[in-house]
Amino acid sequence: MFNEFPETIEIDLRTRVNDAISWLLDNFGGVFDFIATVIRTVLLNLEDAITWLPWPLVLGLIALLAWTATRSPLNTVVLTGLMVMIGMFGYYDLAMITLAIIIAAVLISFIIGLPIGILAAQSDKADAVIRPLLDGAQTMPAFVYLIPALMFFGLGRVPAVIATVTYAVPPLIRLTNLGIRTVTQSAIEAATAYGATPRQILRDVQLPLALPTIMAGVNQTTMMALAMVVIASMIGAEGLGQEVLLAINRIDPGRGFEAGLCIVALAVIIDRITQGFADQYKESIS
Repeated sequence: MFNEFPETIEIDLRTRVNDAISWLLDNFGGVFDFIATVIRTVLLNLEDAITWLPWPLVLGLIALLAWTATRSPLNTVVLTGLMVMIGMFGYYDLAMITLAIIIAAVLISFIIGLPIGILAAQSDKADAVIRPLLDGAQTMPAFVYLIPALMFFGLGRVPAVIATVTYAVPPLIRLTNLGIRTVTQSAIEAATAYGATPRQILRDVQLPLALPTIMAGVNQTTMMALAMVVIASMIGAEGLGQEVLLAINRIDPGRGFEAGLCIVALAVIIDRITQGFADQYKESIS
């Protein structure tokens, strides 16, 4: 009698979710098409700009950014060498496509995540609503994000960017919230004493002081976007992730190892440069 869960109290959530998605597609299909067009335009322009640059210039830019961010000759040589390694493996063009997808995803994440993080920092009620949503988003299996992206936007790079944004944006929201909330009360009181409005306090006091924490959120979002690249290749995203997927399908460990190593190299380059700029800013305001 008690070996099976009673069917009378089961909830058919699957059907309700499917019905909700069908309703959204029927009533807001034009909105999703517009979003897809905007993202596709941004992504294609990014790809054209990145792939247009000659590879020696790209290496020079990486070296310049690495030196400016870290002020370390060793880091500059290592980061530039990692980009050379990607080219030597024959994955330079695919790495540029992957980089374009990551940049587009991080830009969209920043546009979405920063205002939500500010809202959560300024309103405890909003924070109480947003926090469990972020908990759920970060514990949800990454593969689940592919389903709605595929349903709303079809196959290709656009749903890959959407799925990547959904997966990668929570750290930016959390750390924006944390950074603003940890600004010292004395700084806010001093600005208030000088007659600053709440908007001026946010713009001129809280955001500048919280910027190192926000930059850490951007860094984490970028790393999670890179982690999503391989998964997003299952719905048509090109780049290094697609090479890993092809290696799995063809049981080619060498190809998978090369592509995976290139993804790691790209992650290290982006991480060291963004973290270096964040550390410099933190030192400048301390």
